[in-house]
Amino acid sequence: MHEILYNAGLSVTFGVVGIILLIIGYCAFDKVLTKIDFTEELKDKNIAVAIVIAGFMIAIGVIISGVVS
Repeated sequence: MHEILYNAGLSVTFGVVGIILLIIGYCAFDKVLTKIDFTEELKDKNIAVAIVIAGFMIAIGVIISGVVS
């Protein structure tokens, strides 16, 4: 039972760390590309920007997954 709780705790911890790193990565991505306001473009339903951000999120998620595991 102790091992199950320990592993569940690790999963939650790594999940939270992964989400935090993903948010930090998005903020860095937004700061580097200053000519485009991603939030405003998403509000305007710009599909191209949404695809770029989705690709970025997937790429960062794969990198974080490799680092965390």
